[in-house]
Amino acid sequence: MFNFAPDRRRRKPDLTPMIDVVFLLLVFFMLASRFTQETSLPLAAATGQGGEWQGAPRLVDVGPEGTVELNGVEMPMADVMAQLERLTESPSDPVIIRAKEADLQDLVGVMDQLGGAGFARLILVE
Repeated sequence: MFNFAPDRRRRKPDLTPMIDVVFLLLVFFMLASRFTQETSLPLAAATGQGGEWQGAPRLVDVGPEGTVELNGVEMPMADVMAQLERLTESPSDPVIIRAKEADLQDLVGVMDQLGGAGFARLILVE
């Protein structure tokens, strides 16, 4: 008959812990991400057309453990650049680079040195 029990109000869920977790995740991902600018290497795009090679051969092989060969002859990188300067008529002549089981860092180092020496057309082949 008589209902003397107090009215139970529904409690609303407390959102404060969830908001704290969201802000902690935001701070974590902001600190864990890298804000550095990625660098890229400019490479000549392949045309897909066959053609006859003109001029002296200019094939630079980068081998395992950073060995460098020019036209099949292994030599130090300084000698490779000196020989390439003698074999090319202008800096726009193509230089073909082949990486035989080489580390990427070794390949990038060789390409960086050749680019710094003024060789503008570096072509990377398999």
